[in-house]
Amino acid sequence: MEFYNLTALELAAALKKGEVSVAQAVQAARARMEARREDNAFLTPLSPAPESIDLDASPLAGVPMAYKDNICTRGVPTTCASRMLEGFVPPYDAAAAEHLTAAGAVCMGKLNMDEFAMGSTSETSCRGPVRNPWDPQRSAGGSSGGAAAAVAGGQVWYAIGSDTGGSIRQPAAHCGVTGMKPTYGAVSRYGLVAYASSLDQIGPIARSAADCAAVLDILRGRDRRDSTSVELPGGPLLDALTGRVKGLSIALPEQYLEDGLEGGVAAAVREAADTFRALGARVETVSLPALDWAVSAYYILACAQASSNLARFDGVTCGRRAPEGRDLAQLCAASRTQGFGREVKRRLLLGTFVLSHGYYDAYYKKALQAAALIKDGLNRTLEEYDLILSPVAPTAAPRLGESLSSPLEMYLSDLYTVPANLAGLPAVSFPCGLDGEGMPVGVQLMGRALEDAAVLNAAHAFQLATPWHKMHPEGGKRP
Repeated sequence: MEFYNLTALELAAALKKGEVSVAQAVQAARARMEARREDNAFLTPLSPAPESIDLDASPLAGVPMAYKDNICTRGVPTTCASRMLEGFVPPYDAAAAEHLTAAGAVCMGKLNMDEFAMGSTSETSCRGPVRNPWDPQRSAGGSSGGAAAAVAGGQVWYAIGSDTGGSIRQPAAHCGVTGMKPTYGAVSRYGLVAYASSLDQIGPIARSAADCAAVLDILRGRDRRDSTSVELPGGPLLDALTGRVKGLSIALPEQYLEDGLEGGVAAAVREAADTFRALGARVETVSLPALDWAVSAYYILACAQASSNLARFDGVTCGRRAPEGRDLAQLCAASRTQGFGREVKRRLLLGTFVLSHGYYDAYYKKALQAAALIKDGLNRTLEEYDLILSPVAPTAAPRLGESLSSPLEMYLSDLYTVPANLAGLPAVSFPCGLDGEGMPVGVQLMGRALEDAAVLNAAHAFQLATPWHKMHPEGGKRP
């Protein structure tokens, strides 16, 4: 049995039937991790003891998985791929890790990422870039690039990432897998190392929308330790996957199909729209001019919040301490200079600038106003339509080094994903085709707040009708 060809739910079913043991699944994961070391997806590989797993604990009990390295795991290093946190071992689990451990998850380790989740290519890691399993000369996307690469390469069957402006959905698209950003608050952020607290959200990356629904059923729920957490209405998300979209109304913003969208990506997205039409949905082009401000508003707000959240890493109370420094100011400066990488420093400087005296009203306040207009525009559209369809990124996975040489180009790659974070809406990315060079292309569906089930069901319906989520980077299609 080729374990890596199975979805997480398929492997879980085989485990429960006794067709395969958890030990065999773990061994298969280890073999794939070794075979695909060049992907650089893992920062801290683990050797779990599978004997104690209760296969009745959840629909995914016994299935090997992994965490992005900004999610705290008790007794296991959590470094955010940064020199600043080298050697940090949390004494507690994040809420997400607590839920998954209770559900019988088998953790294979911690995954590579952009440093402190700041990046769109997983190249800013202090441990080197994540390579795309489809082409090692290309980026896996970011910042949850290790999570997407590990799933695409068959090293784990699902992974837990974080999404601040597309950091789950974009790497999922670049690696040909499925990634879900839930409604803001649907999953507790307790134990997630903060980047931008009003935008961050934990979510799954897996082979299929059904797998993502099963993972979210484990993760979701109120948490007294996270005051922003909310309860999703209704029963299990997995039970809501009917696969029917007939009569559904879907909006396609015309701003998303204008100049800048690569030809192969545009063709795949239009084909996805045609697939939904063939399934009985109504897909119409709409105008959402406020989206033009999304990237600018997002980066001002995200960087401002990052400058506040990362202020704790000063070499005194938290983080790496530089050996030199004659006084406290010099010690803090030296520690932050040595501990943070270039992209993190760039964003911290920008965030500090827009919050500084004389610039708050000119930049941060206006960004808040723009975000409110974007949220209002999306919600108005979603009053008339059930879902919003869009590309995930302007291009397929870029070649390594291309985005780092042009930070503005990297920031603009978030054009289609940041609106969901600014508005707190659920959004899912899933494969919809290949470009002219054989690289995966993803499409995104965004829905109303708390209607995560509707978003996942539409993606599930698409996957029942198409083969794209069954493609794997080693050529061919899953049986």
